[in-house]
Amino acid sequence: MSITIQNVEHVAKLARLDLSEEEKEQFTEQLNAILKYAEQLNKLDTDHVEPTSHPISVSNVTREDQVKPSLSLDKVMLNAPEEEEGQFKVPAVME
Repeated sequence: MSITIQNVEHVAKLARLDLSEEEKEQFTEQLNAILKYAEQLNKLDTDHVEPTSHPISVSNVTREDQVKPSLSLDKVMLNAPEEEEGQFKVPAVME
């Protein structure tokens, strides 16, 4: 498969990019070089390779939830610049 200037123009149009003729040629060459490099993967024998979603095995490393006592409301409100009815009072965002 190879990329043509028309392909580059189509993608540029979808992305609403205004490319010069020089940029179109440059991107066509670069994309074709990438595809040529990727074609090397087709030469590899992968018949006995298991499909993977990650190159190394990964396990969930989260800990179990533990119930712990939290701060009292009085201690929490010590951090509030202003407090009203047990809630943080902040400046209004909208008028």
